[in-house]
Amino acid sequence: MSQFVTFTLGGSLYGVAVTRVQEALRAHTRTRVPLAPVGVAGLVNLRGQVVLTVDLRPRLGLAPLADDAEPMMVVVQVDGEPVSLLVDEIGDVVDVGPDAFEPPPDTLDLELRTLILGAYKLDAGLLLVLDVDAAVAA
Repeated sequence: MSQFVTFTLGGSLYGVAVTRVQEALRAHTRTRVPLAPVGVAGLVNLRGQVVLTVDLRPRLGLAPLADDAEPMMVVVQVDGEPVSLLVDEIGDVVDVGPDAFEPPPDTLDLELRTLILGAYKLDAGLLLVLDVDAAVAA
């Protein structure tokens, strides 16, 4: 069995392995980084630690979040350092068996497929497993 922390972005359900997730929070005030690449939303102070915040929307080819919407954060470990991922909404932790795992669907955009490790068919829909390292490095 594998466990994934789930979240939604643009109406799709994504997951990250529980072992990579440090915590899930409401969005914090971000400090913009001048000349930062697209997708870098800024830096947040997380209990005295400066943490890079990555907006997954441009990396996944999604339109920006509405100005009045408040994103949430999933803090994950990347190379031993915390990185905050902005998401629309945090979901549940789901358990899935290895027999339900499939490669990324051919219907996904080619650029998006490079950020997806695979998919699980759930009763609630398709769970796309995010490659955190690739999503942060993109």
